[in-house]
Amino acid sequence: MKRFIYTIMVLAGLTSCAENYVIQGSSSVSSLDGSKLYLKAFKDQDVQNIDSCEVIHGKFKFSGPLDTTLMVNLYMDDRSLMMPIVLEQGEITVRIDDSSRKVSGTPLNERLYAFIDQHNQLSNRMNELGHRESQMLLDGIDEQEIASQLSVEAEQIAMEEDTLVTNFIVKNSDNVLGPGVFMMITAGLEYPVLTPQIEHIMSQASDAFKNDQYVSKYYKAANELQAKMQGMDNTSAGNSSEPSDSVIQNILNGKE
Repeated sequence: MKRFIYTIMVLAGLTSCAENYVIQGSSSVSSLDGSKLYLKAFKDQDVQNIDSCEVIHGKFKFSGPLDTTLMVNLYMDDRSLMMPIVLEQGEITVRIDDSSRKVSGTPLNERLYAFIDQHNQLSNRMNELGHRESQMLLDGIDEQEIASQLSVEAEQIAMEEDTLVTNFIVKNSDNVLGPGVFMMITAGLEYPVLTPQIEHIMSQASDAFKNDQYVSKYYKAANELQAKMQGMDNTSAGNSSEPSDSVIQNILNGKE
């Protein structure tokens, strides 16, 4: 009997030490109340549901076992709330307001949202240039002078944004943040494309990053597309126009 009780205690201890994630959420957005929220992740070439819960009186909670650290996104039904979350051991806090969204409480989430805050600051500076342009026009300043001044500032902000994103991905290429942010900056592109920024990231990132399912597929498709487009350019007698969407899609589908 004593041996049986001891075995139960050992099993209970092992269970309590198993890794789990807990997300405690709150929202002041009235439209979220009573809605169903989902955690979704890109897995096996598809977006899959990981967990779900309901928002009740501005509160919601996700919890479950954690086999591996995973980056997910928060959805309301099928609509993305544009909130990446790292599922990692510990208690994660999510706060959704009309003017801000924040995830905190665990190391990788703290690091991710510090980066997002910096990126938002750069976006705000870029948006402010548009307001300044309007004001300068109202003040009667010459359009060429406005363009000359603001273009320099816009180029500087773009360089800062490029450096911020590149350094963050490279420094986090050995954890889920690197591939996760890479997906965020490339998912909105019309088709996989190689840019100097992406080439630099691939030259500096870890093997784990390069072997990530999304990253490796993107990079392979971008290289294949570039090679075939260059081949088309070489046989088009100097035609420098870009291929049509249908041609690009055929290349991606292996039909060209």
